[in-house]
Amino acid sequence: MKPGIHPENYRTVLFYDSSANEGWLIRSCAPTTQTMQWTDGQEYPVFMLDTSSASHPVYTGRQREHSKQGRASVFTQRYGNMMNALKKDK
Repeated sequence: MKPGIHPENYRTVLFYDSSANEGWLIRSCAPTTQTMQWTDGQEYPVFMLDTSSASHPVYTGRQREHSKQGRASVFTQRYGNMMNALKKDK
């Protein structure tokens, strides 16, 4: 890592979701005043989360699948018959 490019308070922080009782150690400069002992026995600054993927009831962990076709193909499929009907009327 390049020296001198990170803020002074860049350190390992425990992001903790108390409703799910889960946490993640992440390098961050998030403002914290509390500390908490983690499962590895060390004490870390802790940033409390209201909601995370562990406690959010709707989070599925899956991405939406997108069409493999381009925008023009999707437009043609959706409105192609309408365009053909307009051409016949002329």
